[in-house]
Amino acid sequence: MSPPPRQPRYRQIADELRARIEAGVLPPGAPLPTEPEMMQEWGVSRGPVREAIALLRAEGLISTARRRGSHVRPRWPVRRLGPERYRVEVEQRDGSPDRPATSFTADQRIGWDAFSMDKAFSEVSADEQLAELLQVDAGTPLLRRHFVFRSHNVPQQISTSYLLLDMVAGTPVADPANEPWPGGNTSQLASLGVRLTRIIERPKTRMPTEDEARILAIGDRVPVMTITRISLAGDRPVETALEIVLPGDRVELEYVIDL
Repeated sequence: MSPPPRQPRYRQIADELRARIEAGVLPPGAPLPTEPEMMQEWGVSRGPVREAIALLRAEGLISTARRRGSHVRPRWPVRRLGPERYRVEVEQRDGSPDRPATSFTADQRIGWDAFSMDKAFSEVSADEQLAELLQVDAGTPLLRRHFVFRSHNVPQQISTSYLLLDMVAGTPVADPANEPWPGGNTSQLASLGVRLTRIIERPKTRMPTEDEARILAIGDRVPVMTITRISLAGDRPVETALEIVLPGDRVELEYVIDL
């Protein structure tokens, strides 16, 4: 019986570095050895070292920045997403809370000063999928809002949402300068006299796109959780998110089913 084939050298290097990361020998934030140091330790050329680093980066274990080298990615706590997280937005809408908040700050358990976002607004026409979600005709004008939500300046969530343009055009809701808005969609729509009564969320998992992996600083082998959201006022859909994208290693969903 022939012996099993030997692993390529880059995989041997990656396995050893992975074991050091998992054992805490290389803790979160720690730099990896430099390429020359790894070449000397394993007696290889630069090629296998770079392949090993690329593999660990694709697995989401390390991140690499120009002129800073490679570092072990922080282990972010897993956040449980349950339906009650929207209660904070209702409280913002209906009361006079001491601190501004949204469902995102509730998810992340952070204060308002630790919350920031990238934002881009544009006017688009509803395609067939958006028209179905919002129960409007294809071609209906919409306001598209693309956000990258950050906790302590670390990107944690991408969200692309749509509002009916005839509902928000010319209002503060359509002005990106007003973001972030305490109370999120719930308070924004309430300012227009629209009271949300139900939110439907449809979660899925998939692998990230190249842009998503880059923005969220995850490897291309780390799955993402996506949520399609529909916000309703009575029976009328007034907002949809297509999609909310979250790193799959940082979140879990909680469902409560009464029988």
